[in-house]
Amino acid sequence: MSPEITKHNGKTQLHNLRPLPTVDRFTPLTSHLAISPTVSVVIPAMNEAENLPHVFATLPHWIHEIVLVDGNSADDTVAVARRLRPNLRVVQQRGKGKGDALREGFAACTGDIIVMIDADGSTDGREIIHFVGALVTGADFVKGSRYASGGGSDDLTFSRRLGNSVLRSLVNWIYGTQYTDLCYGYNAFWARHLQVLDLDCEGFEVETVLNIRAAKAGLKVHEVPSHERCRIHGESNLRVVRDGWRVLKTILREWRRPTVEIAPAPSAQAADDQATADQGAA
Repeated sequence: MSPEITKHNGKTQLHNLRPLPTVDRFTPLTSHLAISPTVSVVIPAMNEAENLPHVFATLPHWIHEIVLVDGNSADDTVAVARRLRPNLRVVQQRGKGKGDALREGFAACTGDIIVMIDADGSTDGREIIHFVGALVTGADFVKGSRYASGGGSDDLTFSRRLGNSVLRSLVNWIYGTQYTDLCYGYNAFWARHLQVLDLDCEGFEVETVLNIRAAKAGLKVHEVPSHERCRIHGESNLRVVRDGWRVLKTILREWRRPTVEIAPAPSAQAADDQATADQGAA
């Protein structure tokens, strides 16, 4: 236990600090950094057998669990996933759509932090450390942004870029946010906020729902730069006009929806344990 040294009326005083938890309560992220929260990664997938080896190869070894939500794939998506990570959790989606898949995946998570990424190879699992780092240093909800400094995209067509810009500007105007990106599927949040986010949508409007509800609930939202890559194999199910219209209706519907109260903060002890820890110092 290291003493805290302070001065009072010019005299040095020593105060005992609460000892740090033992090292085995932390998950090492690097040779110098560790965290105590557990991290669950949710991957919605439908017919992504060819892409999963690329996706899983980028996932950090320190992840607590991977939850694959299979949308009734006609290929070997589940078999490939099990070969890559025998201990992963597989959820068979009962409904349809990305929003529905994420809702089922979130419900199956056991980690303190939930990260959502895509199964097509467009999101890089090596970026997860930036999302987790922002959460353990004070954020409630972390958004990946292709437009933040250091971010980018290899896959944004003119129509997608224009649609995202218009819809993002509308959200910022209505809800008083300052988002630089809106329709991007790389996000992370504390699992205790699931009740506030309360997913009830089915399609690609899910990212917009999460961003709006996080803002309305007063969650501390932080953006981190992220680079979107092109889908590696297969064709996207995204349809710009159809899904853009769904996002627009979602923005207006959420404006009328009552706000769910934010979940209470954890105790001081739990908050301390969620802070990052220098493993060497411990």
